[in-house]
Amino acid sequence: MSEQNQLSEKESFDIINKMIQKTKSNYHDRGISCLLWGTVVTIASLVTFVKIQFNFTLGFDIWLLVLAAIIPQIFISIKEKRQIKFKKYDDEAIDAVWIVYALTIFGLVAYQNIVPNVTANFIQSDGWVMMKHYNNGTTADEIINPFAPSITSLFILIYAFPTLITGLVKKFRPMIIGGIISYILFIISCFTETKYDMLFAALAATVNWLILGIILR
Repeated sequence: MSEQNQLSEKESFDIINKMIQKTKSNYHDRGISCLLWGTVVTIASLVTFVKIQFNFTLGFDIWLLVLAAIIPQIFISIKEKRQIKFKKYDDEAIDAVWIVYALTIFGLVAYQNIVPNVTANFIQSDGWVMMKHYNNGTTADEIINPFAPSITSLFILIYAFPTLITGLVKKFRPMIIGGIISYILFIISCFTETKYDMLFAALAATVNWLILGIILR
């Protein structure tokens, strides 16, 4: 009877241990989404920097590539959901963090595209314009449209928080490092031109997603 009890306890322990390891592997095996978003955001940011630096156009908005990535992400999410048989409470909480992050990014993109146009209409209805004036007097004044200053800095800031939260909860050091690097890049970007902000955004996407995706895979 004693041997049977010991065997039963050992079997129970093995079952629990396998469940823990399975749950951990469910998290650590995921890397496709990180690779996807790390790649498209890095490419879009670098191409935008090159466009500003060398003053050329592609004929389309490169950031549509990021929008198009939503389609494969949907299929990836469905596939991963079917594969995961058990989720811990903190996994569900982290999923909620990333959902809120996605909604925040969507809201910031909407702000970037809507507010300047609305502001331009308000300005026009009030009968005044925004003007770029050159102090040296060698260049004529130019009418400019309203824009959100250093909006890329805010994107870098938002890139950091879901990655850092996930890293802290899961005690996954690469994510913690990636989040911290993004906060540092945000601070630096507040003092640089927009084109350099794009380089920082590419670096933030690389350390937050692309490198992590490679590690997780």
